[in-house]
Amino acid sequence: MCVVVTELGEGDGQALVRNLRRRGSGRVILLARRAGRRDLVGLLTGGLRGAVATDPNAVVGLPGAAPGAVPSPFARSRPDLTTRELSVLRLVADGFSNRAIGEELGLSALTVKSHLARISRKLGTGDRAALVAISIRTGLLS
Repeated sequence: MCVVVTELGEGDGQALVRNLRRRGSGRVILLARRAGRRDLVGLLTGGLRGAVATDPNAVVGLPGAAPGAVPSPFARSRPDLTTRELSVLRLVADGFSNRAIGEELGLSALTVKSHLARISRKLGTGDRAALVAISIRTGLLS
């Protein structure tokens, strides 16, 4: 699941984690325009799979990391993806289905599925939202 918020206010992260736990949502990525580093780290330690804030003034990032990115316990070094895999990943980020990606790139849906399986192995997750979040965080997608 991908949760998108404009701004994560002081203490809102804890409430979000409690609500997600109550609903049994264990595989969650948070994308926020603005969020404090403390809240993002709290979300990650509370069980979210990843959290990214796009406002570079909102949090202090790591050298070489995307602005506002906070490392997750699942963070990997930047993986080497082929040009085709990057094309598939960009279309996933744009919300395309496997069939629509295949039509866009002249591939079968099964070939797209194979590309996504390889990308998933390289990034360490099979969740589409996590693929996009990790790709943004590691600078594969901008």
